[in-house]
Amino acid sequence: MRKIMSIALAGAVCGASMTLATATQAMADQVPRCVKVRKFFDQGGQRYVRLTNLCAQRPACYTIVIPHQADPRGRLPKGTTKDVRYGTTAGSRALYVKNVAC
Repeated sequence: MRKIMSIALAGAVCGASMTLATATQAMADQVPRCVKVRKFFDQGGQRYVRLTNLCAQRPACYTIVIPHQADPRGRLPKGTTKDVRYGTTAGSRALYVKNVAC
């Protein structure tokens, strides 16, 4: 009986340590979510997106995802809001803005 209990306990400990190691690796691979979209708008025949960097300690990098075009990339200084022009009104509208590693 003790042998069965020790095997079960060892299995539980190994499973917990593997789960913790996997979760730690997944958190290390994540990109900080600093860039927040405030607004998409058109002005003077150009398309813009207003972006804010929510991280006060680091600059943030982003990619604007547009269908069937090369995705514009950029960098926001820490704690700033900026209007970014990404195309003309004749082109496609952006789908979303993705946070990427700098």
